[in-house]
Amino acid sequence: MANPLCHFEFVVPDPAKTRAFYERVFRWTYREDPLRSYTVIHTGEEPNGGIVRAPAGSAAQAALHAFVLVDDVAETLAKVEAAGGRVVHPETVIPAIGTFALFADPDGIVLGIFASDADEAA
Repeated sequence: MANPLCHFEFVVPDPAKTRAFYERVFRWTYREDPLRSYTVIHTGEEPNGGIVRAPAGSAAQAALHAFVLVDDVAETLAKVEAAGGRVVHPETVIPAIGTFALFADPDGIVLGIFASDADEAA
């Protein structure tokens, strides 16, 4: 299964660390755009996202409220923790809809994961 979501952008102090984390958790692939100092993220389905270095001296923390579609929330949370992330909101079932959780990557950016019950209900 691909792990798609809408366009997103990580603004982080260490783009290489962010790239390594998400590559390990979701197996996303990347393309460097040296003209824009930007890393394009390919999630497996359109649209894609990006990673950009936070401006020097930036005090603002990046935040992201988006959800990635996964097959299994618990399995994905285990990958998150193994890659250096942490669970922010545990696996939670929404009856007749699906299961979600929130995690923080090594930079503290919060991202959601969601597994649909659509296949189970059919």
